[in-house]
Amino acid sequence: MPQLLGVQIARARRVVINGRSVLTAIHKQPVSGPVPVLPLGLGGDEQADLSVHGGLAKAVYAYPSEHYPQWQAARQAAGLTGIDDALPWGSLGENLTLSGLLESQVWVGDVLQFAHCALRVTQPREPCYKFNAAMGFSGAAKTMAQLGCCGFYLAVHEPGHLQAGDTFELVPGQRGLRIPESFQAKMRKHLR
Repeated sequence: MPQLLGVQIARARRVVINGRSVLTAIHKQPVSGPVPVLPLGLGGDEQADLSVHGGLAKAVYAYPSEHYPQWQAARQAAGLTGIDDALPWGSLGENLTLSGLLESQVWVGDVLQFAHCALRVTQPREPCYKFNAAMGFSGAAKTMAQLGCCGFYLAVHEPGHLQAGDTFELVPGQRGLRIPESFQAKMRKHLR
């Protein structure tokens, strides 16, 4: 059964990226204990740019833990120094770090049914320049586009709460569009 390994949130804050100050909430930090799941996301979490993140359709961002070793290797290949330690959960900006559920197993409309809430899959994540900055190298967004390891956004189907260690069931939706195909269609511009 798939499991929720980590729950992460962040407040929006200003950081310098490419010489300019930008507002971001990509630097998610772990939360212990139950976290409220509300219609617009997790209690205590913010999104800085509501034109591309957040809202009802992108309330929560989930990411498979199985991709973390690929990102560690990509950062080492990019020549980053001092990155011998494993990336902590939330490093990719995700609210939920999952185990046992990859993008290839997920369709738009599927529901992640937890004991105390339910989240509906809406679309893949699209990486941006803030993702490049968070990962520490300028080719991170392109790498995500090439590998297809994007994670996916979730709408709150049933509010409640969840916490790290919870298990969940994937309840099939209409099964019209899988996350990998949706992501490939959106990422064609990054693959050129």
